[in-house]
Amino acid sequence: MKAEHDILLGNLAQDYYLSKMSINDISKKYSISRYLILKYLDEALTTGIVDINIHSGYERNVELERKLSKKFNINHLYVIKDPVNPTKRDELIASFSAVQTQAIIKNCNVVGLSWGETVYEVLDHFNKSSQDDLVFTQFMGENMKYKSSSGSMRMVQKAASKYDVPYYTMPGPLYIINDDVRNGFMTEPTSTRVFNIAEKADLLICGLGTLASVDSIDVWHDNKTKIFPRVDLDKIVGMAYGRPYDINGNFLNLDDDKTLSIPLDNILNVSRRFAIVQSKAKYKAALGALRGDFFTDMVMTEAIALRLENEIS
Repeated sequence: MKAEHDILLGNLAQDYYLSKMSINDISKKYSISRYLILKYLDEALTTGIVDINIHSGYERNVELERKLSKKFNINHLYVIKDPVNPTKRDELIASFSAVQTQAIIKNCNVVGLSWGETVYEVLDHFNKSSQDDLVFTQFMGENMKYKSSSGSMRMVQKAASKYDVPYYTMPGPLYIINDDVRNGFMTEPTSTRVFNIAEKADLLICGLGTLASVDSIDVWHDNKTKIFPRVDLDKIVGMAYGRPYDINGNFLNLDDDKTLSIPLDNILNVSRRFAIVQSKAKYKAALGALRGDFFTDMVMTEAIALRLENEIS
């Protein structure tokens, strides 16, 4: 009986860890409940049938983390040392961020996602997992990159598939210039449902943008002055939660916000707000975000951290 049980544990482990089958699919294949599958996978680890070796490849600059954390009001700041091979940098940042965010997700019910290649790469490094009472959702409108794998809607779909849980999309563009149209859209049943869920988020996972990310989308580029009326575009160093901000961490469009999103106050009250910054060109965006207390968690490269250190010295 024990031999048969060990074979079952081995088969379950191969399907889950090697074949990347979902818990639901494994449950159907063996006619075993999700609870028992998770129990057996834990047993496979404790009995040595499964041996997991983690080769992270990343090192942290703890000294810089302490120095910057002391300067800025951020609870969790991670500085990843630049690898010898620079082509591995983005992969290391994404891998580390995936481990950190998945650890946070274990205590979450609602996770909000932004968009972009950075967030996509983090989700790509997520391990398959199972968690009850968990949903992923957009908390802002669509970034209009419908053909891109890193578009807003694709993000929540991708994340939800890692956990076999529901997801919610916001069927509208990130910016709606007409105030009446935007306010009306937010009261539509399809929108209010998503907004109500997003406002209960325990965690937000975001990249940092710049004005260049706005310019990369033709319709936004052609209407910048309408999207950000009375905003001095030269003062924009970064974009967070779809909103522009300056080097001192001040949002610049608070008096006339065209963003289709849950309210900014609600966003800033989410208990964990996780940002990932990869490009050295975004060090000013990182500086403004840190000064503005926009995030509770931030992962950055050593190159960015060194530029920040020079700025505050």
